[in-house]
Amino acid sequence: MPDSIIAKNKKASFEYHLLEKFSCGMVLTGTEIKSVRTGKISLNEAYCSFTGSELFVRNMHIAPYEYGTYHNHEPKRDRKLLLTSRELRKLKTKLDEKGLTLIPTRLLINQKGLAKLEIALARGKKLYDKRDTLKKKDLQREMDRDRS
Repeated sequence: MPDSIIAKNKKASFEYHLLEKFSCGMVLTGTEIKSVRTGKISLNEAYCSFTGSELFVRNMHIAPYEYGTYHNHEPKRDRKLLLTSRELRKLKTKLDEKGLTLIPTRLLINQKGLAKLEIALARGKKLYDKRDTLKKKDLQREMDRDRS
């Protein structure tokens, strides 16, 4: 059984140059993982940041579980990411560089049923880079249209 992709951040590749990708686990509550498995998640405004030596994903929206009780979770709470200490040190030193940020690109459920978040070390694109991306996408679309 292959990994099933639950959510993608489609704007990430348009807004940023993705330099390096990491796969990490998340600390979730019971109602959060149930909502994730039903696909009620949004990565559009999410970003990652350090608090001390721990990495958290912030502003990621996981909808409240509809069958949950009063123990339901807060939709946009900070969620801790699980990486090795070596990876955390590496990311922290890279983030000290000017212009680099960590953004979540996609969320998937692996074969064991665990939620994994793919994060990318990214540098923001300039306006002319975004125009180039749109031109390339339009040219590719026209070439595909001409073939069929």
